[in-house]
Amino acid sequence: MSLVIAQDISLAYGKKVLFDEDNFTLGPRDRVGLVGANGTGKSSLMKIIAGVSQPDGGTVQYSRRARAGYLPQEIAGLPEGTVVEAVMSTVPGRDSLESRLKDTEAALAASTDEEEQLELAQTLADLHAELDDFENRYGRHHAERILKGLGFKDMDLSKPTQALSGGWRMRAALAGLLLQDPDLLLLDEPTNHLDVPTLAWFDGFLRRSNKAMVLISHDRDFLNRQINRVVSLEMEGVREYAGNYEDYKRQRAEEMVLLQARAEKVEQRRAELQGFIDRFGAKATKAKQAQSRAKMLAKLEKVQVLEERQTMKFRFPEVERSGRDVVLMEGITKRYGALTVYDGLDARLERGQRIAVVGANGAGKTTLLKMVAGELAPDTGKVTLGHNVVVGYYAQHHADKLDRRNTIIEEVRPLAADKPESYVRGVLGAFLFSGDDVEKPIGVLSGGERARVALAKLLLIPSNFLLMDEPTNHLDLDSSEMLIEALKLYGGTLLFVSHNRSFINNLCTHVWEVADGKLTSHPGNLDEYLYHQEQQRLAAEGADTGASSGKGAAAGTGPVSEKERKRLEAEARQRRSVVEGPIKKEIAKLEERIAKVEAEQKEREGQLADPVLYNDFARAKPLMDAHRAGKEELEDLYARWEAAQEKLAAAQA
Repeated sequence: MSLVIAQDISLAYGKKVLFDEDNFTLGPRDRVGLVGANGTGKSSLMKIIAGVSQPDGGTVQYSRRARAGYLPQEIAGLPEGTVVEAVMSTVPGRDSLESRLKDTEAALAASTDEEEQLELAQTLADLHAELDDFENRYGRHHAERILKGLGFKDMDLSKPTQALSGGWRMRAALAGLLLQDPDLLLLDEPTNHLDVPTLAWFDGFLRRSNKAMVLISHDRDFLNRQINRVVSLEMEGVREYAGNYEDYKRQRAEEMVLLQARAEKVEQRRAELQGFIDRFGAKATKAKQAQSRAKMLAKLEKVQVLEERQTMKFRFPEVERSGRDVVLMEGITKRYGALTVYDGLDARLERGQRIAVVGANGAGKTTLLKMVAGELAPDTGKVTLGHNVVVGYYAQHHADKLDRRNTIIEEVRPLAADKPESYVRGVLGAFLFSGDDVEKPIGVLSGGERARVALAKLLLIPSNFLLMDEPTNHLDLDSSEMLIEALKLYGGTLLFVSHNRSFINNLCTHVWEVADGKLTSHPGNLDEYLYHQEQQRLAAEGADTGASSGKGAAAGTGPVSEKERKRLEAEARQRRSVVEGPIKKEIAKLEERIAKVEAEQKEREGQLADPVLYNDFARAKPLMDAHRAGKEELEDLYARWEAAQEKLAAAQA
């Protein structure tokens, strides 16, 4: 059974046709990656599925009672109130349910007809049960759990939504969407505003979900872990492939090879037939055979080979060698009002290193890059660039600050005033701006196109030290992969911030973790850093339960041998068993108490359903109060049970 059926979808903007009577379906367990180059209509198609916009032709039909939740790349706003209240208010039906409950209670109190009282009492019991179920599924403890998973702290939950920055507003909108638990999640680049710790939580949350999903993402690793199907916007139309993104790329390549081979075989046969016709067509003795071959020629199939869209293809130019020390930071302090971002920071970056800066949002990652680039001065301390260091800086705000009145070539031409225009056009061509495209005004470009212009500017001034802040945010997946390949061959030093796990793992030699005003260096890529963090967490838990402090320290050290790693993992398993025992006992006690309170609530609901009860409100009121108190206790018990289950799952991970 299909959850969504899209039939004959057509959409065009002027002469540009995005969809031409395209069809596809979504099943109730489909996890679809929507892929395609920038400008092919991924976001437009998602808006059509969400019902936010309408196609020029065709229909999108949902199965009965199916609900979709849509997260666009940019949100207009959030409901008023505190963060947790705004998130809870996104779930429809709460206000209506509470209003119906109050109206029914009032009607029951005013009724004097016994038959009507009986009917109203049953309605009241049903509404109480419905509200209890609603709270269990969409209550405050669920909202708070999701918000905390997305990086909100306890003190943030009571903040007014108007006080949130753009990135945190997007997280709150995502929390509301996850709380609603719709049948179909429509997520357009949901990781753009998530830091690495939050991305790990979000990744796990989605993987535990069994609901259908359509996902647009430029993070190859994230996409591969989440999807089981690909809907691809190709030049020949909307295509579908089974499996994850790697499977899609393999199947697409195999398909191209097979079609090319078939096309060559058909062309070879065509040439043979045409050669016979040309050679013998005029001879009377061969005329019948020539006519036969002409009919065969007319019946030959036309094999349509697959076309590939153009992608960015560039290499960073050769750069001069810098000194061994590329940048030295000494005694750096930086504050924003009462907030201390860095306090006595010392760090050194050496030639050839490729360092990824990770940490929670607001920890100071972008501030660090701005201070190294000279765009922001530290309050105290100094940043010293090494010998012969030439800095190139790419940041998202640079793409946003391009002069909207300039054409593309006017924007980049001054950076290569000593070079011929053909050279500048050649660089722009590598970023998919060719011919008359270079005369487009910056103001009409999409976010992805502006990002490509900003990247092109980097190539026109060769630098041996690149600073990059979220360079893949507005790039499609193919462009992100091309940037990774270009940076792999880059001969200079790289310091970058990214939430894109694939980008970090492919490039970094070290991870700089920014937290609490300090910077900690870890050798290796992101996966190795996360493994190291997990080992430290397990060692800390072991120490808390009486494990040897010496062994705990060993688990948190640098690279270890295979034998040592296996020993540490065995010890970690033993420590987990020590940790899991008390948690399991706590869960058992909670489940016992939940069962008891639920039984008491069921008994009270039976009493509350008796219309005779409401003839004596002195007796009814304590029972109603007890029912309300029981509901609150159950909510607390469910929250504690859920927290214990999460703690157990973490220990077992």
